[in-house]
Amino acid sequence: MANEDAMVLASVGPRLRALRKEHGITLARLAETSGISVSTLSRLESGERRPTLELLLPLARAYQVPLDELVGAPPVGDPRVRLKPIKQWDSTIVPLTQHPGGLQAFKMVIDANRCEPEPRTHEGYEWLYVLSGKLRLVLAEHDIVLKMGEAAEFDTRLPHWFGSTGEARVEVLSLFGPQGERMHVRAKPRATQSGGAVPGESRPPGG
Repeated sequence: MANEDAMVLASVGPRLRALRKEHGITLARLAETSGISVSTLSRLESGERRPTLELLLPLARAYQVPLDELVGAPPVGDPRVRLKPIKQWDSTIVPLTQHPGGLQAFKMVIDANRCEPEPRTHEGYEWLYVLSGKLRLVLAEHDIVLKMGEAAEFDTRLPHWFGSTGEARVEVLSLFGPQGERMHVRAKPRATQSGGAVPGESRPPGG
């Protein structure tokens, strides 16, 4: 299994280079379209930089292809669903949407050893829901732990990082709007008699 994961990761660079050549664009032009620097794009294509979700998402938008097409990972689970996981060193990401633009949905399984914060910023808006385990979320000056059934939403232009608390792996449902799109909630949760939030209500970190 480890060899298969390594082969999938090793194939991303050549796949990205071939896709760029197929579209007939230069690294400089792709940098303008994706917002990723030329040096980072070059390192991705050569295999010197490991592919991450935050790098692959803007490239999928630039090429107008589903995210899993950039990786070409083998299908798993129910073959009728044809989900293709994206393996990173410390997590597994399963794209739940096939269209390249707009809101993107993912299921993420984050290993216990992903517990050292590395805050980053980028365009977009993200909503997280913890399916199992405990998720540590670092957002600007906030450092909180979300338990199963809890949710958070935030502007990704703020320095942020999320991962495990170090105790065990965590499973998360993620909705990401690359252009800052947010979910449209048609019905709002009722408030309790004490004025507090109904259990399961999405709350901003630190709120």
